[in-house]
Amino acid sequence: QDRMGLDGRSFRMWKFRTMRTDAETATGPVFARPGDPRVTPVGRVLRRLSLDELPQLWNVLRGEMSLVGPRPERAPFIEEFRRRLPGYMLRHTVKAGMTGWAQVHGLRGDSSLEDRLRYDLEYVDRWSLTLDVEILARTAVQVLVGRNAY
Repeated sequence: QDRMGLDGRSFRMWKFRTMRTDAETATGPVFARPGDPRVTPVGRVLRRLSLDELPQLWNVLRGEMSLVGPRPERAPFIEEFRRRLPGYMLRHTVKAGMTGWAQVHGLRGDSSLEDRLRYDLEYVDRWSLTLDVEILARTAVQVLVGRNAY
């Protein structure tokens, strides 16, 4: 999928396909939700274990993403978010990450955009190697618990 990262630049983010190929034909871009009928049976397992995110390691190796940072969004959502939320684009002053401060606080997918932005901006302000290590450790726990992965 095309996503927006550092300085608002677009990049192709790699993921395993977990939804039907026609998943957004009728609706256009929408967030996944609990029990989403568009998710395939294998996709449900990949999402539950967050394995659909593993191909993003290629983006990290290419320098397009970091292990930790605000999660990158798709362009159709960004236009809406920047109109609705002052300061939204400040999250693009750091590389997008495979996991982030908002995610380890349970904010994934179709969760409160305001809360996610608050945590993303807090991450930008507080960035440190120690914080990144804490986020990676908490991510490991989240993957095992599988909370909000759908």
